[in-house]
Amino acid sequence: MTGLELLTAGAVVVSTAVVVLAALQNLIQILQLGLAAVALGRRPPERLATQLWRRYSDGAPPITLMAPAYNEELTIVESVRSLLNLYYPQFEVVVVNDGSKDGTLTALIAAFELTPTRRAFEPATRSAPIRGLYASASQPRLLVIDKENGGKADALNAAINIARSPLVCTIDADSLLEPSALLRAVQPFIDDPERVVAVGGSIRIANGCRIDHGRLVDIRLPTNLLALFQTVEYLRAFLMARMASSELQASTIISGAFGLFDRRALLQVGGYSHGTVGEDMELVIKLHRWFRDHRRPYSIAFLPEPVCWTEVPVTLASLGRQRQRWQRGALETVAKHADMLVKPHYGRVAAVGMTQVLITDVLGPIVELLGYCLLPVLCALGLLSWSFFGAFLALSVGFGMAISVGGLALEEAQLRRATRLADLFLLFGVSLLEHFGYRQLCNFFRVQGAWLFLRGATEWGAMSRKGFQSIRAS
Repeated sequence: MTGLELLTAGAVVVSTAVVVLAALQNLIQILQLGLAAVALGRRPPERLATQLWRRYSDGAPPITLMAPAYNEELTIVESVRSLLNLYYPQFEVVVVNDGSKDGTLTALIAAFELTPTRRAFEPATRSAPIRGLYASASQPRLLVIDKENGGKADALNAAINIARSPLVCTIDADSLLEPSALLRAVQPFIDDPERVVAVGGSIRIANGCRIDHGRLVDIRLPTNLLALFQTVEYLRAFLMARMASSELQASTIISGAFGLFDRRALLQVGGYSHGTVGEDMELVIKLHRWFRDHRRPYSIAFLPEPVCWTEVPVTLASLGRQRQRWQRGALETVAKHADMLVKPHYGRVAAVGMTQVLITDVLGPIVELLGYCLLPVLCALGLLSWSFFGAFLALSVGFGMAISVGGLALEEAQLRRATRLADLFLLFGVSLLEHFGYRQLCNFFRVQGAWLFLRGATEWGAMSRKGFQSIRAS
């Protein structure tokens, strides 16, 4: 075989692999859309919080909300006010100042008139030393932990140790929960207290919304184009992918921005792992692993409502750092638990959940970028037919647009979160536009994340935020 023949054969193999993987990714998303539609049709969310209160308040277990904070001076006071105003019978708020270098602790002390306090606890999970505890006479539900810096997982472990409730809720300090979020999230724990160990909720974009004293008072779309793209992206990721995974009992992640857990289960797996930037995903995989290894019945669920609102990056630099970190976290988790993929007793968690992560998160970005860059060159050299490239574009862009629109239609039909007709049309346009530049850019950032993972990078990456005060007018 001549050199040209070898090159041509190699080009055919590579191009076929690219097209096949693109088709496989789209097939997965079509199945996710169908499963999400079935699940929502069977169990539509309860729209009135007052009905939830009458139904669940008597049996609602106490919850400790854990909010790790590092350099969150701009948003911390509004976020804590939001948490203290939640619509739930018994809860406490534990804020962990993880060695912030800005005025995070000072802002909390001033806003809530904090004073030093004591609380007995057992260090059941590993965390950096605690420097002090602070309580508020005016807000008895609030406790602030001041500790040496150890990272997000370390801060959450400190909060798990000091929590007194059977359920713990993780929330980012730059996020806001809807008032009824806890009451909605706790439903699976009340309905099936013996099996449910974790519940995740939806994350929505707060950029552009009007927020007053820790409460979201008007839902509006962002004016920043990057934030608009992320609005559609988050709708698709949470309503489709996570709803479908939950329906199959194969969830691999509960967002670190908002998740509800059985505290005993977290202690059984040793809390959050150190040395990872994907602690939320790794924790869920650890829970699956522990319960299946010990042959204990369990369930990990996702609900489209409750909703947590968060600020997303509005600059390319911040978006890039975020997506690189997400990719590193996914790769760290897959590498650490790769043996689950070949052991039958892990069932659908490995066969469906982790395999999907491997295809869509690990291989997908690399292969898709390879298709955009390599296939046109091979076609121009005459090594491939242009029909190959046309098929790839149809799969990656055409099907992607159809799935995005389908996810938006499902969201509007079941949840009706778009408050204005103009917003719905804008989201429709953005769901089409995102596939011409934004999707490819995110894949590029994720490939960068894969490279950083291979190099052994460990840093978190700083995220710049405007804060909730400026979100009102942005």
